[in-house]
Amino acid sequence: MKKPSTPTRSGDIIPLKEGLEALVRAYRLQGKLNEVTVVSSWERVMGKAVALKTQEVYVNKGRLFVRLSSAPLKHELLMAKTRVAELINAEVGEVVVKEVIFL
Repeated sequence: MKKPSTPTRSGDIIPLKEGLEALVRAYRLQGKLNEVTVVSSWERVMGKAVALKTQEVYVNKGRLFVRLSSAPLKHELLMAKTRVAELINAEVGEVVVKEVIFL
């Protein structure tokens, strides 16, 4: 008896990474993924002490909004808001945050 041959699609096979990147491009999800990355990396970039005083972090139209529970920390971070934006953008790998607003 002869085994049935399985058709191969070697021309259609692409690595999973390339397939996911194509999917993200097709549905135009890269911007939203970058925003989620910014929010999720806030603690890693700013450190545990700042993260403990942070109540809320979100991105809207290229602006990073951060609600803090400590007025002295808010004042200190206001003085370094361009540096905060640089650190966050470096973590993501592209310019996502154009302005940082502390609430």
